[in-house]
Amino acid sequence: MTDYRRVIELILEELSRAGAVAPSRCSCHGFTSECCPDRVQHVLDAGATRLGLHAADGGTSGVSGYIDHTLLKPDATAKEIEQLCREAAEWKFATVCINPTWVSLAAKQLRGTPVGVCTVIGFPLGATTPDVKQFETRRAIFDGANEIDMVINVGALKSGDVRLVTDDIRGVVSACHAASAGSKVIIETALLTDEEKITACTLAKAAGADFVKTSTGFGPGGATVADIALMRRVVGDDMGVKASGGVRDLEQMKAMVAAGATRIGASAGVRIVKESRGETPAAAKPAGY
Repeated sequence: MTDYRRVIELILEELSRAGAVAPSRCSCHGFTSECCPDRVQHVLDAGATRLGLHAADGGTSGVSGYIDHTLLKPDATAKEIEQLCREAAEWKFATVCINPTWVSLAAKQLRGTPVGVCTVIGFPLGATTPDVKQFETRRAIFDGANEIDMVINVGALKSGDVRLVTDDIRGVVSACHAASAGSKVIIETALLTDEEKITACTLAKAAGADFVKTSTGFGPGGATVADIALMRRVVGDDMGVKASGGVRDLEQMKAMVAAGATRIGASAGVRIVKESRGETPAAAKPAGY
């Protein structure tokens, strides 16, 4: 088994590389490689060297293949979800991204198409317990989801409770692995310091997640080029990075992809694809994801 100290060192090395802290101590969490074996053992149990692999285009092609066509507003209706699915099938988006209550409907609507069904877990606050998130994941997969975007426990991360954050991610990722579903870890970058972003990405990578993702779209800010670049540097080439929140046109998408994003969460997917084809799109949808 890998020495738990090595996992701590991975976090500290990333923080040190970014110039955030001295290599001997993590100011974000207040521990060193010598002091907290019980916190780190859960990272090891998740498989610290396992890295998720995921196709950048979700099995489709072109601009549309980067996009999770998204509708997460709380007042979305069944008719709107059905329209979202029709658009996704027509434009060949990677997935539709919807709340768990709509997974079964979307799976039926998209049966026989290459479009996946993505849903969100612990959304949007991330403040439910790890066992609840794991059950929510299993139920969503049972209903037809094949990609899961989970929100980490942001408060636990900011409190320095690495063990809880690790349990949080590991529970969802393990359920995804058991069902051959993709897993994305939403770290809600607008609420984090750079040190916390680095730690969250490192823990997601150690747990074997397929992607790290910037935002829920319901926080104080969405994806930024700087955050995508930071996340890509931390997770390396073998994980996906999803930019979500505020990507509403082709130029913004191009900037995110150039910075290292391999998936885009957007409610303006049709607009973006039309722009890529030189068509004049309708006005962008209001903010909401």
